[in-house]
Amino acid sequence: MPKQIECVDWPDRLDVWTPYSMAIKASGGTTVYFAGVTAAPPYHHHPHRPEEFDTLPGDLPTQTRMALENLKKSLEAVGGTFQDIVFFQFFSTTMEGAEQAGAIRKEYFGEHRPASTTLQVVRLATDPRCLVEVNAIAVVD
Repeated sequence: MPKQIECVDWPDRLDVWTPYSMAIKASGGTTVYFAGVTAAPPYHHHPHRPEEFDTLPGDLPTQTRMALENLKKSLEAVGGTFQDIVFFQFFSTTMEGAEQAGAIRKEYFGEHRPASTTLQVVRLATDPRCLVEVNAIAVVD
């Protein structure tokens, strides 16, 4: 069966654009679960070595783009694109720059609206200088 992804919204929803759907209905294809990625190189030492994160930019928009580029590499590794994502999570330690980060997200997702969750958190595990982490679930052919 060919893959189908359907964005499902409430019948009485307001006529406004949102970057997410209330639900995604997927059939066919293969489900892929992606690990969280930050703006840091995904392949780094464990336990973490602080010097590996010295080149991280200090702003949310730039780190958002870098994290989405890291996610893009994972998507490409399984033959997918951002249009295949059915669930997306965005974790940030700050909301300063969130509007610009949202615009960057739209560059990657376009009009595609996966079910999504955005959370502000106290700290990310990778390094205190990491401001954003994203993860996703996709359905690919």
